[in-house]
Amino acid sequence: MPYEWTVIPTGNMPDTPPASTPDTPKAELHLWPYRSLPNRGFVIFIGMTALMFAFPLIQVLGTPVLWGILPFILIVVAALWYGLRRSHADGTVLEELRLWPDRVTLTRTGPRRAHHFWEANPHWVRVTLYPTGGPVENYLTLKGSGREVEIGAFLSEDERVALSQELQAALSDLR
Repeated sequence: MPYEWTVIPTGNMPDTPPASTPDTPKAELHLWPYRSLPNRGFVIFIGMTALMFAFPLIQVLGTPVLWGILPFILIVVAALWYGLRRSHADGTVLEELRLWPDRVTLTRTGPRRAHHFWEANPHWVRVTLYPTGGPVENYLTLKGSGREVEIGAFLSEDERVALSQELQAALSDLR
């Protein structure tokens, strides 16, 4: 699953160090979209594409036709490179949910450094899972401080259901 819980040790157990400051959250949740094309796959894809374009050029090596075709092939490979890199950058999203006994914060860092912030009292925060009627199936939101915010929009339906149960358990532990 493209999310990870981090539970911060509180020092109650004998082998755990105390939390560094009183402002350290009790738990953190990091969510990110799944990446189907990692960097290594990107390099292989661009290399294979360039190689496939190079094979037909063998026929025209040493002729003026090569100089007529080569710029277009380079433009296509460069456009593929740019398009895939831009798509990867636009999908760079990180959501960080931090839980303290007295507050809950959600920070969403989106593409091109877009930041959104939400904060509420954990006692009043409600986790809501809309099986239907939302923009997607099993639409997951947090409601508190007069606002309802979406969390994990990029997760699959099953992941949002599992996450809603985990969020409800984590919030009930804080209360």
